[in-house]
Amino acid sequence: MAVKVDRKIALEEHFAIEETVSDSAGFVPPSYWVELKSRLLDVQHRRIEEMDKHGLDLMILSLNAPTVQAIPDTQAAYDLARRANDFLAEQVTKRPDRFKGFAALPMQSPELAARELERCVKELGFVGALVNGFSQVGDEKTTVYYDQAQFRPFWAKVEELNVPFYLHPRNPLPSHAPIYEGHPWLLGPTWAFGQETAVHALRLMGSGLFDEHPKLQIILGHMGEGLPYSMWRVDNRNAWVKAAPNYPAKKPIAEYFRANFYLTTSGNFRTQTLIDAILEIGSDRILFSTDWPFENVDHAADWFDSASISDNDRLKIGRTNAARLFKLAE
Repeated sequence: MAVKVDRKIALEEHFAIEETVSDSAGFVPPSYWVELKSRLLDVQHRRIEEMDKHGLDLMILSLNAPTVQAIPDTQAAYDLARRANDFLAEQVTKRPDRFKGFAALPMQSPELAARELERCVKELGFVGALVNGFSQVGDEKTTVYYDQAQFRPFWAKVEELNVPFYLHPRNPLPSHAPIYEGHPWLLGPTWAFGQETAVHALRLMGSGLFDEHPKLQIILGHMGEGLPYSMWRVDNRNAWVKAAPNYPAKKPIAEYFRANFYLTTSGNFRTQTLIDAILEIGSDRILFSTDWPFENVDHAADWFDSASISDNDRLKIGRTNAARLFKLAE
């Protein structure tokens, strides 16, 4: 019989403020919006009840998506990030035994993002950052990805602060993704979230970022956005062709994946997928999460508590890996 982990730590767990909650309206049918909105705006009541029922000791909270990343005006993005972070800090202060915080960051400006991350870590006590994919900057059609050269000083600050960075999904812009035209069912968590985030993560790996900043730790949700299943092929396609890789990074991509990335179980409650991730990246780099309120806490916890993995791995994934990564007192 599986040993249940009663003090689980979960870290892809979202909230909203009134200013951002409507960004999540399209992710459920209209008849479910009242319920989802209520879940997003609640921190201290229903959320804690769900945690208590299903053995969650701690949630690390983050702002809903895409919010800050979808505001082209840099100052407005910065101002919203600060308001959201200040609100989250107030909520964490009410129950520091149950909540920690991830900073929302205005990545439209690497300098402002670094400044806000430092404030959140040093002054507000946050344990890292969660950013919702690429950012729009200047106008709605101009996007930035974080492998680009202007973000190197930002990554230096992340490494200096020694906190993880959670790369969370968002949908591609319609003008950048004609492949989805006429097929809206493929957007969001069904497919587009994973594809968009996996490519962004591969860009980080291939850019040489982790050669310059080897201590950086990036977190991906949803069991790795499909990357564990594809990692061998990324490095070994056409292996009979003896040509050097045409990216700046110095090592095979899989080496960065195993050294600089963690994966969470958020919204992907499938034992076969978990086992594949364990085989690819190791159980020391997998973290339990639920993706509340977009997924149910009971669906995540009931699956995880009975998944066909060793009890040692269940304890590591459910709690001790996160406690170590986020330097939480046991």
